[in-house]
Amino acid sequence: MFGMLEGTGVTVLDPRFHRVIPGSARVERLWTGARWSEGPAWFPAHNTLVWSDIPNDRMLRYDALTGQVGTFRQPARNSNGNTVDREGRLVSCEHGGRQVTRTEHDGRVTILASHFGGRRLNSPNDAVVKSDGSIWFTDPDYGILSDYEGDKSPGEIGACNVYRIDGRTGEIAIVADDFVKPNGLAFSPDESILYIADTGASHDPENGPRHIRAVTIEADGETLGASRVFATCTAGLFDGFRLDIEGRIWTSAADGVHIYHPDGTLIGKVDIPEIVANVCWGGPKLNRLFICGTTSLYSVMTHTNGATRPI
Repeated sequence: MFGMLEGTGVTVLDPRFHRVIPGSARVERLWTGARWSEGPAWFPAHNTLVWSDIPNDRMLRYDALTGQVGTFRQPARNSNGNTVDREGRLVSCEHGGRQVTRTEHDGRVTILASHFGGRRLNSPNDAVVKSDGSIWFTDPDYGILSDYEGDKSPGEIGACNVYRIDGRTGEIAIVADDFVKPNGLAFSPDESILYIADTGASHDPENGPRHIRAVTIEADGETLGASRVFATCTAGLFDGFRLDIEGRIWTSAADGVHIYHPDGTLIGKVDIPEIVANVCWGGPKLNRLFICGTTSLYSVMTHTNGATRPI
């Protein structure tokens, strides 16, 4: 295990941050050696974290009991975002396969979404599972723009959308078509809001969006309603993020993790010496934040817990 590193720590920007971060909080670098770390997902049954190293076309696994890191899957079809469904199965967004898959308990891989309207998806990026079993995912074109994160290919759909996979029928529907490059996404603890990052500034720095939008979930639980900009990134771009049990957003940024109060105030930062792509909650009490930096896996203990999905 690595100790404290230069450039790591905690920055308090609002007194409310003291409630959620211990005064003794220390950032640990758990492992290094990746090209582009992304998509952490926690498996409580065996105390492990799985995450993606996209350009190296592999998925890695961290054992929280031993501190050991090994290869979970390689090749991995340039997997990006990962999550865990309500039955404890791995759900992955794959750039190389241009699809969303589920790894069954016996190791088989099931394709959940690869086409819409008879056309191939771009390169699914991140996914989240709702309490009704539906899977919501973003589909920007990062994985087909070059061979670095996938396979350079022409787009077929002609847009970057947000989709929903029905948990019972498997039917795929567009839930949002007004994003430039939809990226990370997560539900509020009560699932009344879906937060979605738009990283369009990655290819249009002057005019492209670099914000998270808060979108209301309609009463049917399946469609999106009114949308507003929740926060604009002050350091690089927001990518992946998660919420805690009180609705605070812990989001990736160029200088670490930014923490936003539900009212939109930036209350603190977890400082990381490289660009952060994504985070997730883990540990037996879901009070340990795992952080995917560019080359490394980090963690920090907190006074709060990851939001749980209502049953």
